[in-house]
Amino acid sequence: MTVTLRVVVRPKKFLGQHFLKNESICARIADSLKPEGKYTRTLEIGPGTGALTKFLLAREDLDLVVVELDRDSVPYLNQHFADLKGRIVEGDFLHLDLDTFGDGPMAIVGNFPYNISSQILFKVLDNKERVPEVVGMFQDEVAKRLCSGPGNRDYGILSVLLQAFYTLEYLFQVDASEFNPPPKVQSAVIRLVRNDTLDLGCDVREFKKIVKMAFNQRRKTMRNSLKTLIELKGLDKSLDVFS
Repeated sequence: MTVTLRVVVRPKKFLGQHFLKNESICARIADSLKPEGKYTRTLEIGPGTGALTKFLLAREDLDLVVVELDRDSVPYLNQHFADLKGRIVEGDFLHLDLDTFGDGPMAIVGNFPYNISSQILFKVLDNKERVPEVVGMFQDEVAKRLCSGPGNRDYGILSVLLQAFYTLEYLFQVDASEFNPPPKVQSAVIRLVRNDTLDLGCDVREFKKIVKMAFNQRRKTMRNSLKTLIELKGLDKSLDVFS
């Protein structure tokens, strides 16, 4: 007689795991992806016990691959989702080359660990020509900041950088009670869709540098925030744009 051991996965604090348990919310996240012919390959980051994975697999228009760092979750997923055979990549998304998942465009989706959510988005930016859409769970405060526009006090570095290349949409809020364990903050799901911008008309690296310098010293005038860069580049200090 063959005995199959039941794999149990418990959320790990050091991995920032908060497992979403409300199936209707999982279904809503999965339904928020809109390929519209721009991609089929979809990459889920941190599937955990597969609450969202279940609904992503049910979509015939998505070619799903999952990336999981938790060594306990990988055997669990293999045991409970036969359709994931050969589609589970064990590792840290932040350290993986997107070429690992093929050479075409791909969407990214997930109930993202909050401790690396900003890093995930910076990686998306670095691969913006490969990633036409992102749907993800974030801390509500972060989600609102990302989606805020110019003139809003929440407008920040990632807001500027992402909105240069993506259209961002705040979709819905998720209460802490919908997770195991409940996080200490409210959460929200947002969607990013690649816009038509191909060229900003400047060096993207310099653009990032200027944005970071400007927002890292919010209380200073723009001229003073960028003083070092202005002097380094030998720019005219009388330029009105820095006044």
